[in-house]
Amino acid sequence: MAGCTSTAPTTVADTAANPAGDLRVPHNYRDTYQYLGTWAVAADTGPGSQQLHIVYASPGAATAHRATGHFPDGTTLVKEVFGAKTGTMTTGTVSRADTLMGWFVMVKDSKNSHPGNKLWGDGWGWAWFDADKPNKTTSTDYKTDCLTCHVPAKGNDWTYVEGYPVLKK
Repeated sequence: MAGCTSTAPTTVADTAANPAGDLRVPHNYRDTYQYLGTWAVAADTGPGSQQLHIVYASPGAATAHRATGHFPDGTTLVKEVFGAKTGTMTTGTVSRADTLMGWFVMVKDSKNSHPGNKLWGDGWGWAWFDADKPNKTTSTDYKTDCLTCHVPAKGNDWTYVEGYPVLKK
């Protein structure tokens, strides 16, 4: 229609780090970030999963990764960690997200912008947030709280990219 303009609100993506290097869960990541993929953590016993990890990336990060094979500086990754509930449906035994346990947040920083902050290093800012505290991390040192789980992914810039179909060319 001629002369028509959109009245849809413009949403700006929130970042996870302030200039001082303090980290938090971005408030609007589900609306503005791109879904990358989901990891299912198998149950210790019986069928199904004990956790589901749902991962999002800040705008433009997936496109840049497909082009270069790397996440650019400023990329924010948000992993929601849910306890899973398993049951029977018409399709078979399924697991679904149940209770949000918290978030793991990473911010790409190859320049080492926060050398005195123990949550920053090896090219990233790293932090865990409990579900009831998205603005206050319980992490105190990424080397002991975060990095040990990412050692197998060191060759992929500390990220498990093989679980993210949207990063494939």
